[in-house]
Amino acid sequence: MTSAIANVPTRSGSRYLQQLCKHWQHNLSVEFTPEHGTVAFPRDARGADWPGDALVTFDAREETLDIRIDASSEGQLEGLKGAVERHVDRFAFREGALKYEWRPA
Repeated sequence: MTSAIANVPTRSGSRYLQQLCKHWQHNLSVEFTPEHGTVAFPRDARGADWPGDALVTFDAREETLDIRIDASSEGQLEGLKGAVERHVDRFAFREGALKYEWRPA
């Protein structure tokens, strides 16, 4: 298991967390409140290139959206970083590009 964390500066973390979770709940296992959410990406979520289960956790703070990704491999981790960033930025279009500084968990 490999993991990464980013604390994304935004005052709208709760809104983005809820939008992301509602977006992904159509196809994935999702649990969320306005302050905390988890999205489970099962082994077969993306076909044969997906090596195992992964979990993305969101925590909305006053000034940040904290994101943690737990993945089965480095490749999966990098893929999920990109997917999460693209989705958050899509919902945060009014703010412009947000800043993601990923670090090992």
